[in-house]
Amino acid sequence: MSILTTHDSLLLDLDGTVWEGGQALQCVVDVINSCGIPAVYVTNNASRSPHTVADMLGQIGLDTDAKHVVTSAQAAVRMAREDLPAGSKVLIIGADSFRTLARDAGFEVVSSADEKPAAVLQGMDKSVGWEQLSEGAIAINQGAKFYASNLDTQLPTERGLAVGNGSLVAAITSTTGVEPKSAGKPEPAMFTQAAKLVGSTKPLAVGDRLDTDIAGGNTAAMDTFHVLTGVSRELELIEAPAELRPNFVGAGFHELSLSEAQARPGAQGGFMARYDGYDIVLQGGNEKSTSIEALRTVLEVAWAGSQAPRYIQPRSEFAEKAVSTWQ
Repeated sequence: MSILTTHDSLLLDLDGTVWEGGQALQCVVDVINSCGIPAVYVTNNASRSPHTVADMLGQIGLDTDAKHVVTSAQAAVRMAREDLPAGSKVLIIGADSFRTLARDAGFEVVSSADEKPAAVLQGMDKSVGWEQLSEGAIAINQGAKFYASNLDTQLPTERGLAVGNGSLVAAITSTTGVEPKSAGKPEPAMFTQAAKLVGSTKPLAVGDRLDTDIAGGNTAAMDTFHVLTGVSRELELIEAPAELRPNFVGAGFHELSLSEAQARPGAQGGFMARYDGYDIVLQGGNEKSTSIEALRTVLEVAWAGSQAPRYIQPRSEFAEKAVSTWQ
């Protein structure tokens, strides 16, 4: 049985997992539309409203709606609402849709630190610059609470990794000395909320970042599937601490069709791996062996060790071919 038949929902990251720069990644649309289980889109990107995200997903061929989208901006507003009195003034650093969510939650949205906001809420938006960041820093230095939609330092784009919200948050933190409360992944709240939306008892969290998607799913006690189409690649997986290790690893979305045994780390593709001192030696393989099979073979050994290996030493023609593609 495939992984899709042993789970009752997909909790999907977007950037680097479902799409890149708004363009669907290979096989994603076909797999989601044909898998027979509900999908909920769980994104740390706070620059778009749930309705906008649902519309964009529709444009690439996915049948969904805003009720199946959970954003970190929603999570940040919910966190602030739990901490602050109704009607409190808040300064939003981010997209207009973030301000709308705050108003809908009963907050008074202000634009200046001079208006003495009770909190600063920061989310990703490409228009954010010095003026907004400085206004937030001044407000926080005057005593405002600090919330961040997420702390992703990088944002995958079709041209490569761009500056993420966490990098912008770091500018305020370095100015104020104040660390924000982060609402998005890897906190478990977004995952548990997403599962509840579709009544899921056996969800599968799918993502491309170990420190957000996989860590969050693990913290929420869910099965996790890591795809190598975004930020975290082979070498980061090999060095991952226990809390960042996924249950399953796939080259891309199409490998959700594999069985659990095939997608788990373990010897496969004719490869064999073992520790030799501080290094892992990778041997074997054949003409049909793939890079991802070599990776799963190495991961089983690496994750069983007490520390990450110093080097991966390929000792066969097929091992060398596989390892040469790793990043």
